Amino acid sequence: MKRLTSSQFRQMFLDFFKEHGHMILPSASLIPQDDPTLLWVNSGVATMKKYFDGSVVPKNHRIASSQKSIRTNDIENVGKTARHQTFFEMLGNFSVGDYFKKDAINWAWEFLTSPKWLGFDKSKLYCTVYPKDTDAQKLWEKAGMPKDHIVKLEENFWDIGEGPCGPDSEIFYDRGQKNNNVAEDDPENYPGGENGRYLEIWNIVFSQYNHLPNGKYVDQPHKNIDTGMGLERVLSILQDAPTNFETDLFLPIIHATEKMTPGKKYGTNKKDTTAFKIIADHVRAVSFAIADGALPSNSGRGYVLRRLIRRADLNGQRLGIKGAFLYKLVPVVGKIMESHYPEVTDQKSFISNVIKNEEKRFQLTLDSGLTLLDGLIDKAKKSNKKTISGKDAFKLFDTYGFPYELTFESAHDAGLKVDKKGFDAEMQAQKDRARKARGNLQSMGSQDVTLMNIKDKSEFEYGVNEEKHAKLLDIVVDDKLVDTADGEHAALIFDKTPFYAERGGQVADHGNIYNQDGELVAKVTDVQHAPNDQNLHFVDIVLPLKKDQEYVLKIDQKRRSGLKHAHSATHLLDASLRKVLGKHTYQAGSLVEPDYLRFDFTAMDPMTTRELQETEELVNQKIWEAIDVKTTVTDQETGKKMGAIALFNSKYGDKVRVVQMDDFSSEFCGGTHCSNTSQIGVFKIISESAVGAGTRRIEAVTSKKAYEYLANRSNILDDVQEKVKSTKPEKIIDKINSLESDLRDSQKQVDELNLKINQSKASELFNSVKQAGDLTVIAQKVNAKGMNDLRELADNWKSSNKSDVLILATESNGKANMIVSLGKKALDKGLKAGDLIKKAAPIFGGGGGGRPNMAQAGGKKPEGLQKAINTLIDEISKN
Repeated sequence: MKRLTSSQFRQMFLDFFKEHGHMILPSASLIPQDDPTLLWVNSGVATMKKYFDGSVVPKNHRIASSQKSIRTNDIENVGKTARHQTFFEMLGNFSVGDYFKKDAINWAWEFLTSPKWLGFDKSKLYCTVYPKDTDAQKLWEKAGMPKDHIVKLEENFWDIGEGPCGPDSEIFYDRGQKNNNVAEDDPENYPGGENGRYLEIWNIVFSQYNHLPNGKYVDQPHKNIDTGMGLERVLSILQDAPTNFETDLFLPIIHATEKMTPGKKYGTNKKDTTAFKIIADHVRAVSFAIADGALPSNSGRGYVLRRLIRRADLNGQRLGIKGAFLYKLVPVVGKIMESHYPEVTDQKSFISNVIKNEEKRFQLTLDSGLTLLDGLIDKAKKSNKKTISGKDAFKLFDTYGFPYELTFESAHDAGLKVDKKGFDAEMQAQKDRARKARGNLQSMGSQDVTLMNIKDKSEFEYGVNEEKHAKLLDIVVDDKLVDTADGEHAALIFDKTPFYAERGGQVADHGNIYNQDGELVAKVTDVQHAPNDQNLHFVDIVLPLKKDQEYVLKIDQKRRSGLKHAHSATHLLDASLRKVLGKHTYQAGSLVEPDYLRFDFTAMDPMTTRELQETEELVNQKIWEAIDVKTTVTDQETGKKMGAIALFNSKYGDKVRVVQMDDFSSEFCGGTHCSNTSQIGVFKIISESAVGAGTRRIEAVTSKKAYEYLANRSNILDDVQEKVKSTKPEKIIDKINSLESDLRDSQKQVDELNLKINQSKASELFNSVKQAGDLTVIAQKVNAKGMNDLRELADNWKSSNKSDVLILATESNGKANMIVSLGKKALDKGLKAGDLIKKAAPIFGGGGGGRPNMAQAGGKKPEGLQKAINTLIDEISKN
């Protein structure tokens, strides 16, 4: 067996499958693209859905990757076990309708056992199979797996409900019985059992069935292979490490953390070792997540990051580390991973600042949480309770980031227990809510065999508005290939087309299809990419269309022109935001419509007015500079050397289009663009807002829509100028400020007059005292403007000592208002203003409440006010 570094092992895996004809895909972002069912990319197969469900047919049906992943469903186990991690790498090889069980099994065995590759001792390898999958069992035996090392398990069937499914085969490495404290007669002492001896290193799923909604299983039209090998697990074997944490992926982080503690050492005791593991795991996860565009917040992915940072910080405190420290480990993470993942090193300053700011914020929150915890402990002791409720413990965890263990330890030190069952119930309820909100995390659509099997070549013609001789190759009606379309709708594929299919945020072209006689035969309402990447035209049929006939395709030139304006402006906006906000800002999504664009980007805070102005001005400056828009078709490496940036963590083919605007903007892009930036005309931002944790959105308009927007604003400004009677537009603000000042002075005078009026009313009012039992009462309907006047009268009453009880009511704008205020004598007799108002409010169609000495209510039936006053006087008289 070879001893390899993590980077050597990762590369060896990719090299092996490249030799076997696989296309090597780079790792996708941890933030899923176009997949709302996932919070994080949590496996290699999560990035392959579009291939497995047939919505996209890959150029190479054999694929391999090393995919960074995050899973947080059992975060509380991280650090306590040998294998649990939130961030990990999944090595995988995939077949999309190409090879199946034989090759998948043979290659797995070859990679694991061949001296050229890993060279594992064959006697230490085991596998599990689905009992009914006799093919897999025979293939493993033929490959070289000893028959008594093949274990049949009923659970070896991958099925998540509706969608693709099939038997799977897991491969295990025997780490030895003695070293892993497993008794020979332990019922779990077998490959696949709950033990530390047999380490699962690879899972191969034979996706051969489709689970229908009615519960039946049918054969998949195209059978697939989906595998997953945990890099960290295999590395622990290659480096003879007891757990994943003693490999070269974690030890440098742990050693760097040791230097920040007051002499603590990893491996000295279980408690400290767990803390070191948690810190090492969590800083890897947050570093990569932030590099991919996630930011700490109170919801979604941001909440996960906040929780991980706080959990790591609490464990740092357990190790005696004072203050913020996690951010100092980011360069260490970057150095370990940069051979394959340079993004952390490239953005280390930004990532460190984000984590540092979050750590400082947590210190303030931590103080509040500790105060709350101390309060819960004191409250439990004073009431002679022995247990802190699970609900309170969960609130500390959910709101303040306190792990259950911290609450348990603090309670234990105070001689108290914590309701663990109650805490677990609250935790499960939260998981259920999150699962329900996200839906089925692993779901995939069914394969559209008709579209998948269309292999005809179709060319999109850039810069062309009309194609006079486009041959109709395929007609699809109701998911069936036909030779003639004579209904209402159809989907068409031509050998060449000027129609752009929606992609990269740019919506599709619209237009018309004519026959060679110039007759309109169909209207194009949408264009999408077929699984084999042809442009699929969705049409409303006017006259019959026939396969193999030539047609004239004309796009809506006005619409195309508007799309070009907006798309080129989007590139200028992207580059401008990087200039104004920093290089860490990058595109998180976009929508390009005619002369309108929506641009999502990563940012921690809202843009200031000045930043928006600078961004808008920079875009327009580049428009006015009349820069030629240059398009180059080249390979990816050459494109990157040209300075082109990739968007959305997209996957690009062998050939890419690089769109350049001088040295200001250079991007990979397949969309349509202006030939010169001056054609955009003008660019205007109309809004900037939040769309999620760490993501902001700019909406903007260009060309004609920008003119219309600005003209409308100018008209509004003219109306305002006329209203405020300003002679010059530039003096409008001064005029408005002057009017506001006058209004404040007038309001002040009104308030002073109202005060005098209310004081006058009060002196008259307070002379009308009635007797209600032992108490004196002032109870009247008064002429007042609303609740504010009533409260002011009540304040005057408090200092007058004119009665024991005050009940005032008024009708204002068709609404009823009432206030009740009690003096000391009334309170001593047990009366409560809140109780009295609740008796009165229903009589005038309302509700209210308040403190014992004063309460108020509003209602919809002012005609009931006098009756309500009389009712309260009767109630007071009884006391």
